[in-house]
Amino acid sequence: MRRLLAALPVVVLLLAGCASAQAPPPPPPPPPAPVTPTVVTTAGEWAGRIGIPGAAVEIGIRLTAENGGLRGEIDIPAQAVKAMPLSDVLLEGRELSFRLPEVGGDAWFHGTFETDGKSVPGAFTQFGQSFPLVLRPGPVAGRPQEPKAPFPYRIEDVKYPGQGVDIAGTLTRPEGPGPFTAVVLLTGSGAQNRDEELFGHKPFLLLADVLTRAGYAVLRVDDRGVGGSTGSLYESGYDQLAGDAVAGVEFLRGRPEINRDKIGLLGHSEGGYLVPLVAQRTPVAFAIMMAGPAASGEEVLALQNQLLLESAGAPPEVVSDQIAYVRTLVALLRAEDYQRARGLAVRQLVAQATGLPPEQQPTPEQIEAQVAATVNPYYRAWAVHDPAPALQALRVPVLAFFGGADLQVPAGQNEPLMRSLLAGSPDATVRTLPGLNHLMQPATNGGLDEYATIDTTIDPSALELVRSWLTQRFPR
Repeated sequence: MRRLLAALPVVVLLLAGCASAQAPPPPPPPPPAPVTPTVVTTAGEWAGRIGIPGAAVEIGIRLTAENGGLRGEIDIPAQAVKAMPLSDVLLEGRELSFRLPEVGGDAWFHGTFETDGKSVPGAFTQFGQSFPLVLRPGPVAGRPQEPKAPFPYRIEDVKYPGQGVDIAGTLTRPEGPGPFTAVVLLTGSGAQNRDEELFGHKPFLLLADVLTRAGYAVLRVDDRGVGGSTGSLYESGYDQLAGDAVAGVEFLRGRPEINRDKIGLLGHSEGGYLVPLVAQRTPVAFAIMMAGPAASGEEVLALQNQLLLESAGAPPEVVSDQIAYVRTLVALLRAEDYQRARGLAVRQLVAQATGLPPEQQPTPEQIEAQVAATVNPYYRAWAVHDPAPALQALRVPVLAFFGGADLQVPAGQNEPLMRSLLAGSPDATVRTLPGLNHLMQPATNGGLDEYATIDTTIDPSALELVRSWLTQRFPR
């Protein structure tokens, strides 16, 4: 069940998001009783921002005249929701209302058209909490950095065998015969598509565009079980995922327009764990890690949960309880005791829900979904991984950089360790970019609730760091 307001997950995984809500104003009057609706000439696209404090959500609405009434659907880019049907779309006079039947918490909107018909001020209500929402004509605003056609380079959808699965993706390359230096992009944790699309942003689409315009070929792919790729991500370990990345390198080596000796890797977040593992299995020309951890999965998880809870104002006893839970869960996963790990996760979720009002209590289905996302071979691979041996073995040019405001892979924990582990590399650059979060966005506090509200997909300073580092070592 999709939710516009989300609670903090039991264990925060890299690139997992949440939103928090403060005490709301009184709810608006309920929607009018069903009547025969009036068809409006303003049917079409509308957009607005739900004013959740600290976590505003952009939405787009499409209204269509149908059988004397109105039909509607909603887009929520930050939550990867597209064309979700609305119900009870009613217009009586200037009063507009609709419900979101696929969203929990009895989510609905009620507003009143201004006399000029150019805006619909109102309120969005969910779980008994109400937030301002003003709809205005036009599509939902896109992220300003999102690349738009026409593109001055070639774009090709590709498919090749991975480690027991089929991998689908997109290869972008400059015009001309080449051969070109190439970059394989490795996504962060969770099931990501080839654009690493999350919170309404497409970081890998942007990276591919910037690097291809700079003269490099770029391969970005769907994770296992996502988009055109087959298999199951959550039943896979790092051996399989590293194997898929090796297959991507080998695929590029077979392309005549690619310089087979100049193929490198760029991994974001958990992708930074995979980069050095791939380099141990196939020759690569360089390694770039964007917010890639140098500490073990357990240590990153523990500090990540501590910082995120503290930033959300959780009391010390809640923070210490959560860290103890993380430690115990990782120990059970390390022992591959999935049955006890599952029971522990269920108990923690139930305990966290204690005291919540009935309408905010998680359903059995929601509990099951959160447990399934945490207790599995894929999550185990991340939680027990120690990147030190593979990082120490890197002997190619390396760029590793962190965001100074990152609460998920904190720079204070990972930058010094990364410098130490890469001390034997002949060409290692380790940087922290001040004020940037885990997605390399300019941040205020680095919290998860900021990701969707920041229009910048990747700060220009981070993009320029990658571009200039590459062009200095592998000129076009």
